[in-house]
Amino acid sequence: MSIPPQAQAPDLAPDSPEDRLRRFATIWSRAIFPVTATSLTRPEFEQHLVPLARRLIDALHGRHFDPSPAQEIGAALVAVHCTDPDALSRTLGVVESYLVLYCGAGDELAAEEARARCARLQHALAAGFAAALRERTRSEQEAIARSAMSARSDALEALHATEARFRAVFEGAAIGIGIADLEGRVLEVNETLTRMFGGMEGQIRSRNVSEWVHPEDAPQVWKLYEELVRGERDHYRVEKPYYRGDGTVLWTNLTVSLLRDAEGRPQYQLALMEDTTERRLLNLRLRYEATHDALTGLPNRTLFFERLEKALAPGDGKRFGLCYLDLDGFKAVNDSLGHSAGDRLLVEVADRLQSCATGPGEMVARLGGDEFVALTTGPDSEYEADELASRILHTLATPIRIEGRELTVRGSIGVVEGPAGERSPAEVLRSADITMYRAKSAGGNRFEFADAEADARAITRHGLTNALPAALERGEFFIEYQPLVHLGDGSVHGAEALVRWSHPQHGVLGPDRFIPLAEHTGLIVPLGRWVMQESVRQARAWQEAHPSATDGGPLRINVNLSPTQLYHPGLVADTVEMLERTGLAPGALCLEVTESALIGADDDLLKPLRQLAEMGVDIALDDFGTGYSNLANLRRLPVSVLKLDRSFTQSMQQLPADPVDIKIVEGIVSLAHSLSLAVTVEGVETGAQAEQLKELGCDTAQGWYYARPGAPDRIHSLALVDAV
Repeated sequence: MSIPPQAQAPDLAPDSPEDRLRRFATIWSRAIFPVTATSLTRPEFEQHLVPLARRLIDALHGRHFDPSPAQEIGAALVAVHCTDPDALSRTLGVVESYLVLYCGAGDELAAEEARARCARLQHALAAGFAAALRERTRSEQEAIARSAMSARSDALEALHATEARFRAVFEGAAIGIGIADLEGRVLEVNETLTRMFGGMEGQIRSRNVSEWVHPEDAPQVWKLYEELVRGERDHYRVEKPYYRGDGTVLWTNLTVSLLRDAEGRPQYQLALMEDTTERRLLNLRLRYEATHDALTGLPNRTLFFERLEKALAPGDGKRFGLCYLDLDGFKAVNDSLGHSAGDRLLVEVADRLQSCATGPGEMVARLGGDEFVALTTGPDSEYEADELASRILHTLATPIRIEGRELTVRGSIGVVEGPAGERSPAEVLRSADITMYRAKSAGGNRFEFADAEADARAITRHGLTNALPAALERGEFFIEYQPLVHLGDGSVHGAEALVRWSHPQHGVLGPDRFIPLAEHTGLIVPLGRWVMQESVRQARAWQEAHPSATDGGPLRINVNLSPTQLYHPGLVADTVEMLERTGLAPGALCLEVTESALIGADDDLLKPLRQLAEMGVDIALDDFGTGYSNLANLRRLPVSVLKLDRSFTQSMQQLPADPVDIKIVEGIVSLAHSLSLAVTVEGVETGAQAEQLKELGCDTAQGWYYARPGAPDRIHSLALVDAV
């Protein structure tokens, strides 16, 4: 006989006899409880079996073996309604498998004797069970016969018992139960349902279920109700809110079933209600916390994107406007007053922003840090977005008082406006972010509208910035050289090294496209080191190929230095190492530094340049005349060459030249020569311009008139053709 899985026990029995007894009773109860018609719980039923199990064990170990107690145990099982035949077979299986295993040790009884006694006990138990079951059946038959005349009374009593059981379930249920007729009149409600509705049973009984309409009812609720009362469905289950008598809302999981009569005709409807109000409030609270910023209480990024997706969903005539705000200088508040003051500032800003977005279709959210967004929808969204951005800047203009200080808050806003259905939320937010930074770079405390071309340029810049490190590793950069021509005899004096980027998608890019990005990311240092290394190597190669290229000596190489490179501590050491490795004389190298980088430079910044100048490296002051510096500063700068900005000589491209420009250039050249500085002019594009500069005493020149930047082997190929 197989024992149910839940009744199976481990191979090892408990230690003490009482533990073994309890374990045996547990296995027994688990085996027969599922097929026993009893009102006892399983633990209660197990307790009932303990004394029966003890009698079995005592009989097993009796000095004079007597199996009759087993007959009494079989009868006792029938007495507790274990009348199912399966209960007997499971009991015999438990006795056979576990009685000797758990309760047969501990005395002189031999194993074979214990098994034999166990078998006789099983037979006696089965006999007692069968006899008791027969007696019970006989007694029931006799009772039926004796009660033939009182059958009606018994039936009524049984009906009453059934109704009593139903009433006990009805009144004691933990869920609300109500019964109504097919017209919807409430006939019965239990105490739980009455409490759910505020304790006024009379008001519930007097109402019709059709009166319990709530604005938040799901659309199909009443359709399902109509189908049920017509008999087209037997039940339905929905989530439904109700108004209580005090006006509060009760949320329920509602199950309504159709009760039919004996002929199957619809007769009543039975409603079961589970109160889910607290659970719903908890879910709403959790939802709120998940979709709102903990500091400011504003909607967070999650909720904002949900609203933005709805606003951008396609629709006839739908438009939107989005303002992306970033506070100007917020980091300084955190750094100077602490994060606590910064948090209070953000809370005040959030309150002010909420006061700006009170119209229909408007909302404000905090994306994180000091970044906020405001969304507006409507047919005239361009005007509304403009007005919203203006209101935001206006309300931020009033100083905020924190820790006894008045803080002036400024913000930069990027505005994106347009028809719905054309862009995704991510694209709109990216455009607004780019536009916000454009407003910030324009001075801040202003708003700018998005521009597709500006967005494309910003996205390209971002892509180039990300690609820069890998481009240097992959060798995508190369150098072109533009000749420097001696104006006195027209010979090639040297060349300026100009770096280019051979981008896989965008083609060849000039330095104006990526040098500012390299400055911003710090990659300018390794890139600049590579440019100098390649240029010095090329200059040495020229000298070896043309040892007497000009009367003035070997060709020179001009290399540009960025402001970041000037601050780098390895500048001098790197330069010396490159010169020594290639064998290039220091005098053949000229480092070009922009005038703006040296305005107000202190001695610490000038020290590396002085060290290089003392070694014999020339230092050129590039773009001279654009920095509005004090000319007297030239005396303290370690420069040997002035590179005159092209803006001073553009008027000389055609004759006659502007006399004012001529006087300015003449004065600069005179001043430079008096300080023993050579003058180089860049941007020379016509022969007339070159002749005029020669007459003014300029030393060297470069520009498209002579040659465009090109490969190193074309350094002596001069075009001498007007480029304008």
